[in-house]
Amino acid sequence: MNLPAQLAKHLKDVHFGGNWTSSNLKDNLTDVNWQQATMQVHSFNTIATLVYHVNYYISAVLKVLQGEPLEASDKYSFDLPPIESQRDWDNLLDKTFADAETFTLLIEQLPEHKLWENFTDEKYGTYYRNIQGIIEHTHYHLGQIALIKKILLQAAENQSKG
Repeated sequence: MNLPAQLAKHLKDVHFGGNWTSSNLKDNLTDVNWQQATMQVHSFNTIATLVYHVNYYISAVLKVLQGEPLEASDKYSFDLPPIESQRDWDNLLDKTFADAETFTLLIEQLPEHKLWENFTDEKYGTYYRNIQGIIEHTHYHLGQIALIKKILLQAAENQSKG
């Protein structure tokens, strides 16, 4: 298997399953409703904010792979538009998973030599660094999402008992 195909597989697995951790975004988010997704736990980001944040970078790099300029800034990466209904939450999830699918397909099509070229500007490193970074970033926030979800479920369980 060539390196672009392997990177694409890792990205797809963290979103849809099949990785060795047996944890992925789709399974973790399937039974989360919009109220849970937007519920503040301690001083943590909400699940919805983390999903938006993960997709923010995927969406930005996806556009570059589609031939568009890089138009992203870290300062906007947590600027989740209001989630005020199940429809809003479903739309965010649909965009997140659709972008991941498209991103995966475009990574698979990259010629391997492209991975070692600068990503839009030398200061951002190579395509490989950016794609691998997004995979690592997604795993990192997946762990946060899983923990926040457990806290929310435990709180709901304790509330129903008492």
